[in-house]
Amino acid sequence: MLPDDIIVSYKGAPSQSLLDSLLSIADEKLAAIEPQSNLKKKVYHILIEALQNLYHHLDTEALAPDHEADTVLFVLARQEGGGYLIITGNYLPTAEVPKLKSHIEKVNNASKEEIKQLYRAQLHAGEVSDKGGAGLGIIDIARRSGEKLDYSFEEGLYGNSFFSLKIKVSA
Repeated sequence: MLPDDIIVSYKGAPSQSLLDSLLSIADEKLAAIEPQSNLKKKVYHILIEALQNLYHHLDTEALAPDHEADTVLFVLARQEGGGYLIITGNYLPTAEVPKLKSHIEKVNNASKEEIKQLYRAQLHAGEVSDKGGAGLGIIDIARRSGEKLDYSFEEGLYGNSFFSLKIKVSA
């Protein structure tokens, strides 16, 4: 279910240069809609984090024979009544679903102050995963958006699940 006022969207295989191009296009379009706006900056910073998550957490070792699992989804849209909606989606090994779901639920159940504390604690822990992340992505997205994260997992073939994340960004 996509909103009516789509600003940028993409579905396909990701690459760093493609994601950089999507960010550039989104930045230009946001600048035209929200010139000199703090909302534009907030949306842009969340976009960076969301697109990095897409790229860095795609598990290329678990690809299906038809390479469907290397497909990502990205949408940036204006919400009716103001604000923006960022939707991302990517495949991940089904075995990773419980850990990610638990992490998102922990963040969603935390107060704004608790999210700040989670962020600081994760920053100070300084542990970097095999994929180059420090576990800050979901925390930072929730911290910047100030909203609960809407997510779902749909089990697919070949031991993969499709993870979709909806991020609401308000002024």
